[in-house]
Amino acid sequence: MRLEFLQRTFWAATQQDLDCFVIDNNGFILISEMSQEVGRFLGEVDGALMTQLLSMGVFSQVTMYDYQAMCKLQNHHPSTARPLVSPVSALLTATRWLVNELLLFLLEWSAWGSWHVDRGAEAKAVFHHSHKHKKQDTLQPCDTEYPVFVHQMAIRETNGVIECGACQKIFVMQQIPNSNLLLLVTDTTCDCSIFPLILQEATEVKYNASVKCDRMRSQKLRRRPGSCHAFHPEENAQDCGGTSDTSASFTLLLLPLCAWVLPPQLLW
Repeated sequence: MRLEFLQRTFWAATQQDLDCFVIDNNGFILISEMSQEVGRFLGEVDGALMTQLLSMGVFSQVTMYDYQAMCKLQNHHPSTARPLVSPVSALLTATRWLVNELLLFLLEWSAWGSWHVDRGAEAKAVFHHSHKHKKQDTLQPCDTEYPVFVHQMAIRETNGVIECGACQKIFVMQQIPNSNLLLLVTDTTCDCSIFPLILQEATEVKYNASVKCDRMRSQKLRRRPGSCHAFHPEENAQDCGGTSDTSASFTLLLLPLCAWVLPPQLLW
């Protein structure tokens, strides 16, 4: 069943003066009146409703770990004084600076840059932006943890009232038969923005010295295979492409030379 058809059927059968959601068993919105809410986590859209479902045991929170994540490298200097650098490091830094300046010079004053001044300026801006972006987003391997929410199958339907200060928000939840989907219906008259949103942001796991050593000992070392499997007995080599036999055309190699030798009048 297409999602568009399911949405049309759903809105035709429900009252439009209510907020209606269809979510999966992990709390992600599949159908909503607001198209920008589709695909988002319910806690990011309605923190009050997700908080109430968690307190009632409809959803439970599970912590998941990512042992192959990448985190931003944070440089912490205990003092404002610059650390001492070796002559080799200083030489490499100066060399990188000279290479960068040379590239910018070629972009501005080379023959390509003189023919396409606007493109040269645009390339210079892109170079500066990408160089700055790489400096800001230096990443390093790390471990992260993030919350995941799972529906408890024992609770198939429930309802409740959320106290939002000056008003009350009524909601009804029911599991859709023969699926992992849940139907949520709430009223739109009560503002429950006093409840914080529930986000699924990943945070870096900070280990102390002993735990970090145990974590490194528990990691399995990755080794290359002892033998190379470059072919399979049932593989037909004739079905493979012949890209390895591709050679340069002598005529195509002569075209740049002809373009250089011929007068400009013949090329226009």
